[in-house]
Amino acid sequence: MNMDSTSKTRREVLQAVGVAAAATLATPLAAVAQDTQAINVALVGGAHIHTPQYVGALKNRKSVSVKYVWDHDAERAAKRAKELGQGKPVSDVKEIWADPQIKAVVICSETNLHHDLVLAAAHAKKHMFAEKPLGATAKESFSMAEAIEKADVLFTTGYFMRTSRQHLFLKDQIEKGNFGKITRARGVNCHNGSLGGWFDGEFRWMADPKISGVGAFGDLGTHSLDILMWLLGPIEKATADIKIVTGRYAGCDESGEALLKFQSGVTGTLAAGWVDVANPVTLEISGTEGHAVIVNGQLFFRSSKVPNANGREPWKDLPSAPPQPIEQFLNALEGQSHDNLVKPREAAARVAVMEACYSGAHTQSWAKVAQG
Repeated sequence: MNMDSTSKTRREVLQAVGVAAAATLATPLAAVAQDTQAINVALVGGAHIHTPQYVGALKNRKSVSVKYVWDHDAERAAKRAKELGQGKPVSDVKEIWADPQIKAVVICSETNLHHDLVLAAAHAKKHMFAEKPLGATAKESFSMAEAIEKADVLFTTGYFMRTSRQHLFLKDQIEKGNFGKITRARGVNCHNGSLGGWFDGEFRWMADPKISGVGAFGDLGTHSLDILMWLLGPIEKATADIKIVTGRYAGCDESGEALLKFQSGVTGTLAAGWVDVANPVTLEISGTEGHAVIVNGQLFFRSSKVPNANGREPWKDLPSAPPQPIEQFLNALEGQSHDNLVKPREAAARVAVMEACYSGAHTQSWAKVAQG
């Protein structure tokens, strides 16, 4: 994408597909990359709101051929196959697992189907892109991570905020110690989806926690949570205030704020929801020798260890942005670098923290984060 991911709304993300290429490195997929024929993949489930983005990425990738499209809803499978302009709709997903020509799958089903589909894909040794969150519970998510690792297949999920140039810069500065001792951090990811009725139609399931596993707080919060953990490491315990605001989607939370205790001692806060008319400040990090804040997509950075880092003007010296997660995955299938892919246990750990947030909100107390 040409814009920084932190400044994008969900709707903008749906409309854009990154096309930048990653650096070529040797990978376990070398044998696939050497094949002069197209890499056969399958779309497994087409329910997720980001599916149109992935359909576009698959259509635009000449080295990839979509052989099958499966969904438990036959009409939806046929619709996605038509959008792709390729792929045979199949009624039995086992046909995909049994086909040795299928090298990889893109899983965009409802979250409550992920567990069985991911385990089956791992058993069949299919490389997989699975939409976030990995699972509905920490227990099933860690079981999926274990199965993926055991199968030794490529995996990633849709944490697109890792491609933000500002986030990449901050990760480097943290690793260099240019914040001193970090004391607190805050991540925010909100939009007006409830107010705008984004989930009234075909994506209604995403506002049904029995199917999606979470409501608005978990849906959007997982992205900023991923960035906080990517930058600052594991979280020990969490609590939250999560609530329904408009009641538009019965039984579905629409807004939340969490308090996070990192193993490093950093105190974090996380805000997310579908009832915000603006979301200007998306990340803040404060340390004894540095401070950073992202406002309207612009980074303001101050550090006593970095020349000219006074925090008064937007910081422009940023690294180049890598491709979006789906493009990284397809690049890896071609034999390019897979260093940036989200690890299975990283994806599971985000589910575990989110589970603790919801548990803490329910009990109005601190909840310990499950460890895989």
